[in-house]
Amino acid sequence: MSGGEPAAEVLEPVSAAVPEAPARTADTEAVEDAAVLDRATHRRVRRRSRALLYSLLRPWRWQVVVAMAALILENVAQLIGPLLIAQAIDHGIPRAVAGDSGRLMWCVAGFTGCGVLAAAARFGFFRLSGAIGQSLLLDLRTRIFQHARRLPVAFHESYTSGKVISRLTSDIDAVRDLVEGSLDGLLTSLLTVAGITVLLLWLDLPLALIVLVSIVPLVMMTRWFRERSQRAYRRARNTVADIITQFGETMNAVRAVQAFRAERRKHAAMNDLNEVFRDAHTEALGVVARYTAGVRLAGNIALALVLALGCWRVNEGALPLGVLTAFVLYLRRFYDPLDELATFTNLYAAASAALEKISGFLATPSSVPEPEAPKPLPADRPGRGRLVFRAVDFRYAADGPVVLHRLDLTIPAGQTVAVVGATGAGKSTIGKLAARFYDPSSGQVLLDGVDLREIADADLRRELTLVTQENFLFTGTIAENIALARPGASRAEVRAAAEAIGADAFISGLPDGYDTEVRKRGNRLSAGQRQMVALTRAFLADPTVLLLDEATSSLDIPTELTVQRALGALLADRTAVIIAHRLSTVLAADRVLVLEHGRVVEDGSPRELAVAGGPFGLLYARWSASLGEDADPDRPGAAPGAR
Repeated sequence: MSGGEPAAEVLEPVSAAVPEAPARTADTEAVEDAAVLDRATHRRVRRRSRALLYSLLRPWRWQVVVAMAALILENVAQLIGPLLIAQAIDHGIPRAVAGDSGRLMWCVAGFTGCGVLAAAARFGFFRLSGAIGQSLLLDLRTRIFQHARRLPVAFHESYTSGKVISRLTSDIDAVRDLVEGSLDGLLTSLLTVAGITVLLLWLDLPLALIVLVSIVPLVMMTRWFRERSQRAYRRARNTVADIITQFGETMNAVRAVQAFRAERRKHAAMNDLNEVFRDAHTEALGVVARYTAGVRLAGNIALALVLALGCWRVNEGALPLGVLTAFVLYLRRFYDPLDELATFTNLYAAASAALEKISGFLATPSSVPEPEAPKPLPADRPGRGRLVFRAVDFRYAADGPVVLHRLDLTIPAGQTVAVVGATGAGKSTIGKLAARFYDPSSGQVLLDGVDLREIADADLRRELTLVTQENFLFTGTIAENIALARPGASRAEVRAAAEAIGADAFISGLPDGYDTEVRKRGNRLSAGQRQMVALTRAFLADPTVLLLDEATSSLDIPTELTVQRALGALLADRTAVIIAHRLSTVLAADRVLVLEHGRVVEDGSPRELAVAGGPFGLLYARWSASLGEDADPDRPGAAPGAR
């Protein structure tokens, strides 16, 4: 093997691996795959969606009432217009011909006034509804982001980031289209249809009966349309989340995709998803086309019958011409809103599917909920940082394999403990439980005698810091990324932390020093430099308990030597759990735990275990052989940072 450190310094697996990948939960499946749920569950999902919508509207209920009043006023003003036209034809014009134009002038003035009133009411409605709609969308975006932030690591490891992004983007867009584009059209259409139906019955009952008969097939078509379009849009909403996930994963792993010549496979996978999305929308548009054509066919047939019967009755003297004119004008307005209803139903189907997804996401409970009555950790407590695992069993899913078996472990305050073992033996799980990314399936994890489930999350994060091998750097400067641990820290404090860790030299050597932009995911820095920034961030946080999960695995030998020397300052006077494969890191610990199949099989100091002839002794012997000498764990310089 060329370059780098000796291969044998990496702790090789000593036992069969136990999978640590979290399983997808049934709740997550229900959120993602609502399209395949049974009818009863669909009803529950719809009730949940409506409850979400009502909760969003509740703070604006009085504004909604005022907006509805403006909309009703507009519709009343518009519905009066044809009646004034009928009055002008049947009474105003004949009187004007006879020399009395008063009735006709009143009809013209009334018609003009109704137009002005309708315009003013429309303006008021749009101002109010626009403000309500934007506030509703802002509230919804905020809820999604805050809920995603509160959900634990367990959820995000099973619910892909693409689906979370889909909730916040394409699903919100579907709701926005409904709120901004057609909600007023729906309300206007409903009020218009209801008002015109009453007026048609009042104007002429025989003609109105023709219209009422035509409503029967329209109701049947509307029900069919609603069910078919919602099914198509649910399918589309599922697919768009998969598209975002596929795109995000491909772009984030673009180097691996290109290195392994996987472009065609990724392209084919994306094409398959795009085709499913296209087919779902094509199906929805086909349903809209059939529904719209059916509505217009029914409307045109009804209009032809009304004109035929109405003209015959006018000719017979049984119906005034003005009444027939008003009836036809109302009838045209009666069917036009049904086209609006088709458009609204189309958008509603998309928004309804989106709300189902959003409401399901927001209804997802946290597997590590905040305590209702948290217990404070006294600031002056003696021996701060004592960590205890008491009879802890853990599995990632209720039906999954047991990862930790009745772990009883006490880590005294100030002690540094290294945890080693095969991949999947449960090492990282111990760190995740200590950080309360998960709660144990049974048993307790206690910090200074208090169960982690009883400690407020903010208090726990102040007391404990986790550093992993893939620590994330946010877009911004190096100083801003270090100060993430303590936003109020001064530049002098940031620099002091970097000097203590040994990162100041490389940071000062960058073009802009601490003000150097790290760019996306910190890709302007090397893996070792990113890890040095992460360790500096942890030092600045000054936690009581420090968890290092493969925190030096990305460092080369010179950088690791620097970090190992800095670990003395980093680990001083605090409890530390080091999860590592590299033996040079392990030898810096006071105590070593060796895990196999989720059980502690060895527990002692590095020196004791190195000569005990057990699994750790075998690993230590391999490392010694790779150095070509008989290494002594007590001899200074036997390993970087060894005690």
